[in-house]
Amino acid sequence: IVLEYSMEGFNSNIGRLNHVAIAVPDIIIASEMWQKALGANVSKPQTLPEHGVKVVFIESPNTKVELLEPLNENSPISKFLIKNPNGGMHHICYEVSDLKSASKKLKEVGASILGDGNPKIGAHGNPVIFLQPSDFSGTLIELEEIK
Repeated sequence: IVLEYSMEGFNSNIGRLNHVAIAVPDIIIASEMWQKALGANVSKPQTLPEHGVKVVFIESPNTKVELLEPLNENSPISKFLIKNPNGGMHHICYEVSDLKSASKKLKEVGASILGDGNPKIGAHGNPVIFLQPSDFSGTLIELEEIK
């Protein structure tokens, strides 16, 4: 991983937090609550068939929240909602400058990339990978390449 993110001498392999993703059983109901209760600015829903989800993004000054609704029972979000019927935090996404380099480093240290290991195009049109939660304290991590 390219070590180009620096905070007062501390070098990090990951960039800024891009978003926190929350699985929801109904994206319209969830979006309305975020708008009405918190005054959140919510994007229009976007369907991502290759990921099996419908998404909206909630913008905040320092990051985003992504609400995820499954498209069908084969969606990974459907499986998550079976265990968590009311929804809940699904994953966190960090930015990286070079996903190929990040993937190589992950493999070198024994961390697992989910799926076939190859990036897919995410909701922002950028390549993304997901990392095995058991390698990261039970947390599903998404890495998104931001140029």
